[in-house]
Amino acid sequence: MDPLTFRPWPHPPPDPAVFAPTPDAAATFDEHEELKAILRTGNAHFDTQVHAHITARGQSFPLFTASIGTQDPLAPAVGFFGGIHGLERIGTQVILHYMRALLFRLAWDELLVQQLQKVRLVFMPIVNPGGMFTLKRANPNGVDLMRNAPHRAERPVPFLAGGQTLTPRLPWYCGRPGAPMEPESAVMLQVVRDQLASRPFSLALDCHSGYGFADSIWFPYARTRRLMPHLPEMFTLMTMLEQSMPHHAYSFEPQSNQYLLHGDLWDHAYDHTPQGHVFLPMTLELGSWLWIRKNPRQLFSRHGIFNPIKAHRVKRVLRRHADLLDFLTRAAFAAPRWLPGADRRAQLSQLATAHWRPRQLP
Repeated sequence: MDPLTFRPWPHPPPDPAVFAPTPDAAATFDEHEELKAILRTGNAHFDTQVHAHITARGQSFPLFTASIGTQDPLAPAVGFFGGIHGLERIGTQVILHYMRALLFRLAWDELLVQQLQKVRLVFMPIVNPGGMFTLKRANPNGVDLMRNAPHRAERPVPFLAGGQTLTPRLPWYCGRPGAPMEPESAVMLQVVRDQLASRPFSLALDCHSGYGFADSIWFPYARTRRLMPHLPEMFTLMTMLEQSMPHHAYSFEPQSNQYLLHGDLWDHAYDHTPQGHVFLPMTLELGSWLWIRKNPRQLFSRHGIFNPIKAHRVKRVLRRHADLLDFLTRAAFAAPRWLPGADRRAQLSQLATAHWRPRQLP
């Protein structure tokens, strides 16, 4: 295995003040500035790339990815994505919180250093900077990126919410039929192809908010009630999560058990995984209705519908989900120890099918 390409932190660890946003003269937003501060501070550790620039209201925002860990192209990898919907800022904040913590831990955490010698972490915390800057769910072209892949659901989807091609003036717009995917969608899928699915084993977690009273982990498919081919691997991963975090509050299931939709990017990425590779994408859906129930006045704020408002609740969310991101990193590192062999897949498939038997959706 190739040695790490990053250097240990000098002692003492970096001053937390360096992570404070330092806005440029141009208009910006807090999460974008915090990401840039993390990348500046961790420039000796992160391999940072700019894949495109997105323009919104005359401002140009780079689409960043930052990677850390081994350079071995066959090593397992985990991708962390956020900000696909511009209003769902808390998902981006969860990832930034984890990136910041990793940098501080590199000063003293020898186990983390050893772990990163055998695993690659890929971060894309702000997939839709234009939407986040303009306080909109969609990108600057009015397209809902999570409904922008070219495929269509196999059965009827919820009206509008499952994706519509009528007009960008209505929410959940998929884009014009037959048109190329939006640049943000195309870049994200290219990152997945090049840095995750190209490896024998990889995981992805995409952080969202805004659905239900409980936090959920969803996995493909969203376009069909058929179960994914890698159901034994996903079932094993869920079992490991429940055994190592027995008091977690996540509902873990195929997204189709809740509703179907057109154009899901993770369905598209999963279906285009090279044969023989195992790529397990998941969506973390933070249940924002719980925050609204505790603070009903949030209903009158576009930001409050999708994010916790009170400072103590934001801190609680950031603490609560850091363990999940760390669990996925460890699971990728230890993949050879738990991935089911051919002799167990049939049995696990039966158990998983019984556990996640598709519900009869309308």
